[in-house]
Amino acid sequence: MRIAIFASGNGSNFQRIAEEFPDSVVLVFSDHKNAYVLDRAKNLGIESLVFELRDFPSKVAYENALVVALKKHSINLIVLAGYMKIIGPTLLKEFGGRIVNVHPSYLPFFAGSPHAIEESHAAKCGLGVTIHYVDEGVDTGKIIAQVDVPYANDLKSYEKQVHEAEYALYPDVIRNLIKNSK
Repeated sequence: MRIAIFASGNGSNFQRIAEEFPDSVVLVFSDHKNAYVLDRAKNLGIESLVFELRDFPSKVAYENALVVALKKHSINLIVLAGYMKIIGPTLLKEFGGRIVNVHPSYLPFFAGSPHAIEESHAAKCGLGVTIHYVDEGVDTGKIIAQVDVPYANDLKSYEKQVHEAEYALYPDVIRNLIKNSK
């Protein structure tokens, strides 16, 4: 399986996944030219692609450019790892059922929120991590796997636990997707 990972920032999930599946992760895409994930990709010898939505006349044009690049690299699976754009119909048409995302709450709690960790911690509910398929909604796709994350009194400790849960769960899900694709 040939995997492209989409990330917008630091890339810690990308790093874990790329190290776990060095023969499968062949491309990282970022929508931010200064994202640290690009440095991580370079250090691991993984090709990267970067362009920003504002450089295109429309989201359709942006996603068309992505589709061309993904097809050029014969990508089978797109893994979202901190990619902060909503996947539109152009990408879904070409890769529907082959795009997965991680969300830092136990969905359906705090779906679509960029602050799900803080919100679940404050509410003391939805404490967990979800991996799901991407569909036309926001965090509404079929759930693949979920794991509870225990409440911690301080947010920093809770956030660390959430990330550790992501680092464990995401590779397990990807491993199963690779296994089931054969």
